[in-house]
Amino acid sequence: MKKIIFIKTLTLLLLSILIVSCTEPYALQTNTFEEAIVVEASITNEFKKQEIKISRTYRFEENGPTFETGATVIITDDQGNTYDFEEQSEMYISTSEFQAVPDRQYKLNITTADGKTYQSNNQTLTTANQIESLIPTVVTKGDGERGVQINVNSFDPTNTSKYYRYTYEETYKVIVPKWSPNDLYYNSLSNAFELSIRDPNTRICYSSVNSNTNILTSTNEQSEDRVNFPVRFISDQNYIISHRYSILVKQYVQNLESHTFYKTLKDLSSSGSILSQNQPGFFYGNIRAIENPNEKVIGFFDVSSVSTKRMFFNYADLFPDEPLPPYFNDCHIVTFNLTDPGPPSTTSELINAIENNTVRYFAHGYPEYHMVIPVCGDCTSFSSNIIPSFWIE
Repeated sequence: MKKIIFIKTLTLLLLSILIVSCTEPYALQTNTFEEAIVVEASITNEFKKQEIKISRTYRFEENGPTFETGATVIITDDQGNTYDFEEQSEMYISTSEFQAVPDRQYKLNITTADGKTYQSNNQTLTTANQIESLIPTVVTKGDGERGVQINVNSFDPTNTSKYYRYTYEETYKVIVPKWSPNDLYYNSLSNAFELSIRDPNTRICYSSVNSNTNILTSTNEQSEDRVNFPVRFISDQNYIISHRYSILVKQYVQNLESHTFYKTLKDLSSSGSILSQNQPGFFYGNIRAIENPNEKVIGFFDVSSVSTKRMFFNYADLFPDEPLPPYFNDCHIVTFNLTDPGPPSTTSELINAIENNTVRYFAHGYPEYHMVIPVCGDCTSFSSNIIPSFWIE
């Protein structure tokens, strides 16, 4: 999802250069489209297989970006080292694990299948700065909405980090509210509905969601390089914190060039419309086409130090003795009365609902069977019942 949002925003950006000082209503059409290569490249000081995404801008009527296949992707450094990447699952992944190290210059080199060459500016690793803590606090915003604000804290005594970008992955426990230890099925041999034992691992699941916006801050105007930044706010009515919640925050230290690129991208994506009085025009990253310097290239090669930290909390830790937030679905009980003559017969409707997997058994008192939709009675219908390896109760 984050990748698609990134590409779509940049596609809008490219289209905006073709619409200058619009003061009359204008209908965007396909003939305003200009294709450009899009590069999402970031390497860090984490020792791992690094990843790079290369695609093309896409038209509004298309479903999403087109992955650039068949490219040769290499990162080089100023000491003659070469790091090769190979194509895997619509990504370019380094063939071996490596990490960016201080005081070394890195350059991204791309040659597409049609022979075009693209190259980044030299980039060096930014200052390493560790996240000190993640603090959840109950707050009430200016509009009266109450919830949990999660602040990230860090401090760089050298006062050289300055520019920060954050991403997060949140994971939360889901307990379905209308779970039953039994399942219902139709036995055609006995011409009757019968109960079976439901898998007990369908009651509790764990869902994970990644952030999908650019979360940026800077300490450039502060006397010291100290971060106390709200990276996530969750309403106290959001079911994701109903039981146990965890967030893994990644802090990327950027240089000014990278920070400016991501901030401009964020400002453009939140401006509401590219058809505004203030046309942003096209802004370049740090990647250029070698054969044709006038070719528009979208994207940035970023070399950042990264720090990660995870924290957990239970709803009761922050909201003791308060009722849980409402589940994301109302979970109304649907009753099938088998004595209802129809047409169609209630029996056939219930059989179809079970076979089509659109209901789950909750309770019954013959001739009535009480059913719920899957998300209310079986968490595996939308989540995973595998406990994450990092999970702590």
